[in-house]
Amino acid sequence: MFIRLITALVAAMLLASPGRAQQLSIWHDLGDNGTKWLAEAGAEFAKTHPGVSLRPISYPTDQWFGRTIGAINTGTAPDLLFSNYERVIRVASQTGKIGDMRAVLDGIADHGFLSGDDLRVASFGGRMIILPVQRVQMAFGVRKSWLDKVGEPFPQTWEDAKRVAGKFQAGDPEGTGTGTVFGFALEAAKPRDLIHMLDLFTFGAGLRHTLVDPEGNVVIDEPEHARVLAEVLNTFGAYKLVPPDTINYSFNEMYQVIEGGRTGMFRVGDWNVAKWDAQGIKGDFVVGAWPRFFADRQNAVVIGGMRGVAVPENAPNKKLADEFAAFLLGKPAQQASLRIVGSAVRRDLDVSGLSERQRLFAQPQWPLIAYDFPEGGLAWYPELEAAFHRKLLTAIAVPPQDMPAFVKATAEEMRTLAKQLAARKG
Repeated sequence: MFIRLITALVAAMLLASPGRAQQLSIWHDLGDNGTKWLAEAGAEFAKTHPGVSLRPISYPTDQWFGRTIGAINTGTAPDLLFSNYERVIRVASQTGKIGDMRAVLDGIADHGFLSGDDLRVASFGGRMIILPVQRVQMAFGVRKSWLDKVGEPFPQTWEDAKRVAGKFQAGDPEGTGTGTVFGFALEAAKPRDLIHMLDLFTFGAGLRHTLVDPEGNVVIDEPEHARVLAEVLNTFGAYKLVPPDTINYSFNEMYQVIEGGRTGMFRVGDWNVAKWDAQGIKGDFVVGAWPRFFADRQNAVVIGGMRGVAVPENAPNKKLADEFAAFLLGKPAQQASLRIVGSAVRRDLDVSGLSERQRLFAQPQWPLIAYDFPEGGLAWYPELEAAFHRKLLTAIAVPPQDMPAFVKATAEEMRTLAKQLAARKG
């Protein structure tokens, strides 16, 4: 009986101890760099939370969706989620169980570095579903040695970019044989693949919307938007400046073309720079604003997304998870984020240990323009985007003989569908 009493007392003391071992789990889709960063942030968090450890688990994006939605809906959610805002929106839409982070943000004394755009994109359905942790900058990249070999500077305008792309394809700057390299690396397989590429050229040209404006009005047949859309489609078709199978490319295939030395111009995200400085193209690239289409509009680097941390309402350790989420906006976690992943949101970070290209993203001197995140305000937008993607795929597979007529007809079709979707969604 005495032994049983002692055992019970010890168990009670362990349960009452604030320092007892406790593990938080966070599911993300940032790969090895994300795991490294979160592990470092978790170790720093443990200094003020003895006995607490963090277990970061990375899944490919498609698996992250399925596992996350399934776990939340079956009551087996992780403590925290980390991904791009639009992916968390999808989880919130399909589960209805992503916690409101507004109170967590309000409890952070030092959050003045977050802009109105940052906070706007963090919200969906009347709730703040993420704390914004990493702004995602995307610049236009060009192989430096290829420019030198064809005698061209960094392309400033769209006409420059087309001319340089043609010289790359004709001049064999990689020395692997004519016909083995291409002007651009793009992607088109899924709606976000292709529309994302169109977003970059559109916003990079200084325009504010791609398919619809914030009120849901279709804009693709407005003169400037129509020109950008036509030129991007012609890059696949009439100009033949991408690999012929690009219609089937998603992120992985596009990266294989870039890292395999088969393309001269490509998207460079802030998260790509550290790897491409050391591997793949091994620092042989320069970065800048997206090509200028219009003389009276400023071209820019695009803020094309926001990564953030979310807490499911049924997280096993919700209070502690909220505390760790807030910790990711503190200086130690933000400094590690900048160093390891390549992006952050704070403005008071040390950049001395970054490479030249990393510093361009960390302390940008180039013009910046933010994507407008229509999916955050228009619940039906993803369905419209999917339909738009299907129309664009037909134009890539069989290029229209009359591109202006195709754009006009597509715009009318999208307007009709937008009205139907808006009415259906209320």
